[in-house]
Amino acid sequence: MFTGIIESVGIVKNLKNEGENLHITIESNFTPELKIDQSIAHNGVCLTIVNINGKEYTITAIKETLDKSNLKHLSLGDKINLERAMILGARLDGHIVQGHVDQTAVCTNVIEENGSWVFGFKYDNTYNNITIEKGSITINGVSLTVVNSKKNNFSVAIIPYTYEFTNFHTFEVGTVVNLEFDVIGKYVARLLEK
Repeated sequence: MFTGIIESVGIVKNLKNEGENLHITIESNFTPELKIDQSIAHNGVCLTIVNINGKEYTITAIKETLDKSNLKHLSLGDKINLERAMILGARLDGHIVQGHVDQTAVCTNVIEENGSWVFGFKYDNTYNNITIEKGSITINGVSLTVVNSKKNNFSVAIIPYTYEFTNFHTFEVGTVVNLEFDVIGKYVARLLEK
């Protein structure tokens, strides 16, 4: 379980394909505190540490993960949002995030608004995922509030701190991002289908 509050931004140091799996090696400032078999959210995707070497650790993404996330688009040197699992009993500063990406979206616009930014995103609505005005959404692991919610697109407003200390500052029109829709909203939507 995660909160969507990004702890650090890591750097992709190595990518190795093995069958349909992708081994991703990341350098992070908290690697010395990690242990093998620990779960970390990577751009919002919960993955298990399989190796640690100095300042770098390795995770493995399987085909299902690569099909539903932007991890298949990673390149050496890319910045990746990182969050360790929340501690039971700690303050929940973001919202309930499972680390299970529902689908990807494409950045459609980036508008600077005198010290903050508005990012627009478009997603395939055939999966029946929805956003609501002032509802929660997780983009690349970042807990955010939806503005301008439409049938298959929405926008979010980003403060300078989030822009600087996540990989949002690397987004441009066409950037593919991971979305995890609000877990409570998904259950309500499923119940209403019945």
